[in-house]
Amino acid sequence: MKQLNKLAVAVAIAAISGSAFAKNSPEDANNITWKEKYPDQYASWATTAESDALDDILAEDPMVVLMFGGYGFAKDYNKPRGHHFAVIDNIRSLRTGGPMTATEGPMAASCWGCKTPDLKRMYDQVGEGNFSEKKWGAWGHEMANSIGCADCHDAETGKPTPARPFALRAFAASGQKFEEQEPNIQAAMTCGQCHVEYYFNGKDHKNVKFPWDGGMDVDSILAYYDALGFKDWTHKISKAPMLKAQHPEWETWQQSTHYEMDVTCIDCHMPKTENASGKEFTNHNVANAIDAFDQTCSNCHDTKAELVDALASAKQEIHKAQIAAEEVIVKAHFDAGAAWEAGATEAEMKDALKLIRHAQWRWDYAIASHGIYAHNPQLGLEQLAKAKETGAEARAALKKVLAKHGVSKVTYPDYSTKAKAQAIVGLDKTKLDAQKKTFLEERVQKEWPTKVQF
Repeated sequence: MKQLNKLAVAVAIAAISGSAFAKNSPEDANNITWKEKYPDQYASWATTAESDALDDILAEDPMVVLMFGGYGFAKDYNKPRGHHFAVIDNIRSLRTGGPMTATEGPMAASCWGCKTPDLKRMYDQVGEGNFSEKKWGAWGHEMANSIGCADCHDAETGKPTPARPFALRAFAASGQKFEEQEPNIQAAMTCGQCHVEYYFNGKDHKNVKFPWDGGMDVDSILAYYDALGFKDWTHKISKAPMLKAQHPEWETWQQSTHYEMDVTCIDCHMPKTENASGKEFTNHNVANAIDAFDQTCSNCHDTKAELVDALASAKQEIHKAQIAAEEVIVKAHFDAGAAWEAGATEAEMKDALKLIRHAQWRWDYAIASHGIYAHNPQLGLEQLAKAKETGAEARAALKKVLAKHGVSKVTYPDYSTKAKAQAIVGLDKTKLDAQKKTFLEERVQKEWPTKVQF
């Protein structure tokens, strides 16, 4: 293995960044404002529109529908696309519903949190709390720009600077105060402000909060949520108080070999490249690192072929472990549902439901980022194994409850397709699509700056 000279990278970033902080003006939220000053960076950022594949996780793996029964991710769950699509996909998602007025649900305004530089502009205009406590549909007319320049840079100096105050608060509270970090870590923090686990704090205007008070690892975050008594939703079938992991890339990276070697997301996904005149700049396409092997991975890995094989193997192992955990947890949900139907009491169910909650949290923490096989496969496999084990413990506890109420066998329905699974959890996909279509045609197309087709 080769060693990466991180000092040179840090010095280079510091040299081009400057150190002053300046507040971006409202017009800086418009991505086009940056084009003239940073033409190469802007052009490479614009190519994120080419990462347009829409991969339906629920169709690929219908068990995921059942895992999220009663929650928005059972309606619609696609793999992430390029930054260009952040606002479009947020508006188009069935999870955000079809609110025809500013006060209708189902989602809070904080769902705009990591989709657009217009968020910080609105925070500055109306206040973070005033923005967050409204419904998601209240601010769509202000959301004109997808993830872009002002999200990550100070307009005056070009310095990498996270735009989100909730992220800066979380970094500081966890002992990673932005101003005290090396330049390469500061640059990575612009990614880390969004690629994290978070929740909406109902005790603070539903502002975004990172659950890092006790640590960033899976156990510390779980303990935080348990102590808080927090749940994202109550499961449709099992009635377990559930948690939804978002995309904890920052947390899983900090427990990885890459972190130990001081290799950041910038190094892998935003390598240095040259324009037609031979001038070097940072590529803002945020692409798969392997596509630029010579500029990224070759600093540590000997050959591209070797790394491709290793990643493929890790991905296969993770997927196998993921499915194995899902098979157990899904049956645990159904076992719990059968126990409730048989007359089980809350006291009898409490411990088993907590085990289901913990099992699914570990599963979700491991796979929600979709890139754990590359970022930290060891952690992913470890947590998926624990998820399966904890799910089995839940089933064993439920078996005793079921026996107490005279149930010796649970019959499981056919959930072999997305449609069948959605019907089981009570979703009417035709109705949801019709609501979204009306919303897009009658409100978004007529009133919002980002036009989205059904």
